Amino acid sequence: MKINTVSIVGCGWFGLPLAKHLVKLGYQVSGSKRESEAANKLQSDGIRGFSLDLDNHEFNGHCFEVDKLSQIDVELTSEFQSQLQGSLHTDALVINIPPSIRKLPHAYLNRLKFLKSLMAKHVYQQVIFISTTGVYPATGEPMTESDAAAHSPSSEILLQAESLFSQDYPTCVLRFSGLIGPARHPGRFLAGKKDLPGTDAPVNLVHLDDCIGAVSCLLSSELLSPVYNLCAAGHPSRADFYTRAAQHLSLEVPIFGEELQVAKIIDGSKITKELGFNYRHNSPLDMLNKC
Repeated sequence: MKINTVSIVGCGWFGLPLAKHLVKLGYQVSGSKRESEAANKLQSDGIRGFSLDLDNHEFNGHCFEVDKLSQIDVELTSEFQSQLQGSLHTDALVINIPPSIRKLPHAYLNRLKFLKSLMAKHVYQQVIFISTTGVYPATGEPMTESDAAAHSPSSEILLQAESLFSQDYPTCVLRFSGLIGPARHPGRFLAGKKDLPGTDAPVNLVHLDDCIGAVSCLLSSELLSPVYNLCAAGHPSRADFYTRAAQHLSLEVPIFGEELQVAKIIDGSKITKELGFNYRHNSPLDMLNKC
């Protein structure tokens, strides 16, 4: 079946340009912001905005009591069904919620569980869950989609989050490598820092343009694998890349020490081989001119 309507949960640095791009492609797009005022402003870009605060369990101004979340299906069949239709209940859903696991380890899963309760029993043609290549351990070997492992507390949470939706919906997980692009120039990441580890360790990066292109590719494809990595084919060393990136902004270059770092190399070729997706930016060094 053809996908006509798409909802994007999280219209921020990635979600908003994605939404604008999908509008240009002819999709009917809805998108969420935490505040109702910001959600209303999405209309000027042709996006049907709705407010969604996953921390405070609020949807379009209505607050759900935490102890009543188990009864939410009953509520959705009446008062809120019309609001959900076309905003969150669409042909396809893109879930783009930054983990922020270091600050509040358990908050991420709680946010996603509330979102899932709002999704309820709606029949989606496709759910795209934006995840991260943080699920892969550093072994020195190329990491493909089947190599994910709970190698740390944060990776365990990330894998739990991925499985939360794949259990009940036709879900494709898209694991982003390090994100760079407009307003996220890597020259600022390490500028001026001293005695950094991993001088020869490879970087794993992907440009915003390719994140948008990959989601667009998934929405137009019928047969999807459960998981795809997204990472540029080029992997310059940390020292080379971040030195060049700082110089690109005329900032103080980072200084790397002698501490070694086990390499992590993300293989992002599966989406190309299976779906014919073509990366626009395969060289992280060339990406600097597009940030």
